[in-house]
Amino acid sequence: MGSAVAGPAVVSDLDPFSIEALREPNTTDERIRESGPVIFLEKHEIWFTGRYDLADEVFRDYETYESSSGTGVTNTKKSENWRKPSVILENDPPAHTKYRRIMASILSQRVVRRLTDQFQAAADTLVDSVLQSTEFDAAKELAEPFPLQVLPDAVGFQPEGRHHLLPYSNLNFQAMGPRNWLFDRATEAAEEAATFVNWQMRRDNLVAGGLGHTIYSYVDQGEISEEDAGMLVRTFLSAGVDTTIFGIQFALKALAENPAAWAALRDEPSLARRAFEEALRWNTSSPYIGRTTARATELGGVRIGAGEKVIMALAAANRDPRRWDRPDVYDLDRDPTGHLAFGTGIHGCVGQMMARMEAACLLTSLARRVDTIELAGEPELFYSNWLRGFEALPIKVTLR
Repeated sequence: MGSAVAGPAVVSDLDPFSIEALREPNTTDERIRESGPVIFLEKHEIWFTGRYDLADEVFRDYETYESSSGTGVTNTKKSENWRKPSVILENDPPAHTKYRRIMASILSQRVVRRLTDQFQAAADTLVDSVLQSTEFDAAKELAEPFPLQVLPDAVGFQPEGRHHLLPYSNLNFQAMGPRNWLFDRATEAAEEAATFVNWQMRRDNLVAGGLGHTIYSYVDQGEISEEDAGMLVRTFLSAGVDTTIFGIQFALKALAENPAAWAALRDEPSLARRAFEEALRWNTSSPYIGRTTARATELGGVRIGAGEKVIMALAAANRDPRRWDRPDVYDLDRDPTGHLAFGTGIHGCVGQMMARMEAACLLTSLARRVDTIELAGEPELFYSNWLRGFEALPIKVTLR
């Protein structure tokens, strides 16, 4: 890949995708962030920054740091990827602008407000069912089934076949890292999922009245092609499922570990959105995102050649003590505005209002029903190149 180290920089033997690093994510983040403003990882021949100000700079300078070469460790213009590039996530202006405008309209504040009552009712039903028991796995019984119901319903996915959505999305995120055992395992698990998703994203297979059909209305208006519309529908699967699931998991873990924070939310359920935002800052479920240098540049005093991969360690930046006071503490009194979990700039997550609303609905339902919440056992980590979360999150509650 490109040139070797082009200027003064820390060259590191760290492998953030090793099993050891995955088991100690906060230690890995600290090492990335504190080793230097920008570090070069020898094993993968890529640049990393875990500094908040530099990650923010990369996000905003889309002309120097392009997305169209892929947002993972692989330059998808030079190496074959497992799927076609996204027309919005892996695209740059001017082509990106049209698709961004369409998706921003599809997921506007007005649309999110319209869906809120529907999502809140679904959250209430699920919470009522789960709370038949006062001990449960919050990962599998709350955080996972809720987004897997409400988002596909809103888009207009068929009820059958939804068990393919997580394997597909998991492969999407594993593929953003190196081609290691995690990628191989995800590829095997998603063997049938890609076929299902390619079928589901077509207009004729979507339920009428959903967001998916609204996307296809732009085909009828002559703005985009039928293929483009299908790719935009696919975006809901590529970026809108796992990240929300794991974000909710971290919010539940934080609240279970912080009785005062839970008591504040219980007494004032309107804090649900802040509880989720602070959880995203405290433990970012999508810890990395990548860009490729379109030209030689300098970042944090380090010269980087053209065609180089620069990975922003968002989880590290969201705990950068240069930006946050007591960054390792989950604090509901903190204003977490400005965290980078959703990115920022023209490539900031277009579905972030939807994700916030989903999480707030579920946390609000719990706050109305639960008096106390605590961990009932050790959480079981989910291993991923590009995501963080849990396979199991045992929770114990008392009811109001």
